[in-house]
Order: sequence, then C-alpha cells, then structure tokens
Amino acid sequence: MIVAVALLGYALLLGTVGASALNRADWVARAPRLGIAIWQALSASILLAIVLGGTALTIPTLQLGPSLAELLQACAAAILAQYATPGGAVVSAAGGVLALGTLGRAVYCLSRELLVASRQRRRHLDTLALIGRRVPELDALIVDHDTAAAYCLPGRGRQIVLTSAALAALTTDQLHAVLAHERAHLHGRHHLVIAGANGLRRAFPFVSCFRHARENVTRLVEMLADDQASRRCHRLTTAAALVVLAGSAAPAPALPAAGPTALARVQRLTAPAEPLGPLPRTIAGVLIVAAFIVPIAVSVAPALAAAGAAYCPIGFAPS
Repeated sequence: MIVAVALLGYALLLGTVGASALNRADWVARAPRLGIAIWQALSASILLAIVLGGTALTIPTLQLGPSLAELLQACAAAILAQYATPGGAVVSAAGGVLALGTLGRAVYCLSRELLVASRQRRRHLDTLALIGRRVPELDALIVDHDTAAAYCLPGRGRQIVLTSAALAALTTDQLHAVLAHERAHLHGRHHLVIAGANGLRRAFPFVSCFRHARENVTRLVEMLADDQASRRCHRLTTAAALVVLAGSAAPAPALPAAGPTALARVQRLTAPAEPLGPLPRTIAGVLIVAAFIVPIAVSVAPALAAAGAAYCPIGFAPS
C-alpha cells in the first residue's frame, strides 16, 4: 500500500507542480529537441507511475527468496491473504482497474490517433494526385490556389505541397527555407511526436498536464524545424518566409510551415540566437533519465531491500 501511495503521489506531483513549472520554462525554446524530450519523459513517467501504482495495489509487494519455488509459494500466499478480506479484495480490484484502464485507454487512443491521421493523409494524397502537378527540381507538389500555403504530408507516400500563390510570393531563398523546414518534419518523423501528444490528450482530457504537453510539443516541433531550416538558410530568411505564409491553413493531418504559432516563431527567429549551455542540457538529460528511473525504483525497492528474507511460512522445515 505504501508503494502504491508513493507512486500515485509522485504521478500527481509530477502532473501538477512539474508540468506547471515546465510549462512556464522559457529555456525549452532555446533547445526545442530537448524540450520535446522532457515533455515526452514527463508524460510517460506519469503514465508509468499510475500503472505501477495500480499494479502495486493489485499484487502485494513480494520479498525475494533464494529460489524460484519459494518465490512462487510466497506470491500465492500473499495474493490469497490479500483477497481473503473484503477490504483487500476491493483495493486489489481498484488497483487492477486503475492499471489496466490507464494502460488500455492510452494504447487505444494512441493507436486510434495514428490510424485516423493515416487515413486522412491517404485520402488527401488521393485528391492531390488529381489536382496537383509535380515539380521534380523542388521535389514538391504544386496546387493552384490563391492563398500562399506550404505543408507536408508525412508517413507512407510522404509529400511536400506548395500552392501556386506561395510559389509566386516567396523569393528563391525563402522557398528553400520553407522546403528545408518541411523536409525537417519529414526526416524527423515529427508527425509521430505530435500524434503521441494528441493521443494522450484525447485519452485523458481532464488531465491538464497532457493538454500542456500537446500545446508545447506542437510549438516546439515547429521551432525545431525552423532551426534545421536556418542551418541551410539565414534565420531572417526563414522568418520572412513565415511572414509570407502567415495566416495560411493546412489540412488536419498535415504539418504546415506557418500555422498558429507563426508569430511567436518569427519573433524568436528575428532575435539573436541563444543556444542552451552544456550545464542546463546536462541537468535536463538527468531529469529525463530520472523520470523513468524513479517510478521503477519505488516499485522494486521494497523487494530488493528484503532480498533473501522469508515472506511467509513455507509449511516445512528446510533440509
């Protein structure tokens, strides 16, 4: 019971205080890749702690014995003892529902998010095959439209799409910056990162942490693509391209070059670059590793501490 309370308390603390602090942190914009990783680690750690906490309620903590036979006997005796009382049965059932429900809901929503997005992209690609024209030198598809827009469709049959208005409005350098931005999305498989954040948000809409994670991950993915585009083109060129494409829209499964975060990204690109130093990066890396180690350590610590101790009478004297 103590292990379960500790794990669920850890998940609550991480999902409230931890998520709130990370949501207010401005350093993540200076290292988008690291920011994405720490938001993913925080979300995964919360899920892991809840699943392990529910499991700890369902299955009593076992002290490790010197042999497999002794461990199995201890396991059977412990489970029978817990389920022998009405209170123990209720607690165990609640733990099982919590663990399996949380895990099942997360897996279902993540799988559905990927499946629905894949179907939408496939339908949109079928439409583009009828109305678009391919330009080999750009490795992109051009669609006649009065609004300047650029986006990519990741996954199988991945494609970069530009409107004729965007092609006319962008300078050569700006066009190269936009193409580099979209290629960064495709090569980095950013659609999977966004799908993970969207799936957890759908699975647990009442958990503010997952809402913050989705908003921040979506923003940071675009900043990461901006940075990779800026390695090929000047930062101000990338910013100017975003201004040209500001206000443009893209279909649901696509990753646009501009989008609702364009203004903040333009401000970031026009300001002097401030890379994150090695010490903050190291601290963030340690926190990411700790996010996974802590719930696992809390789960196994009682068993490891009692290694070799007898959990319950075996019923016969050792020979």
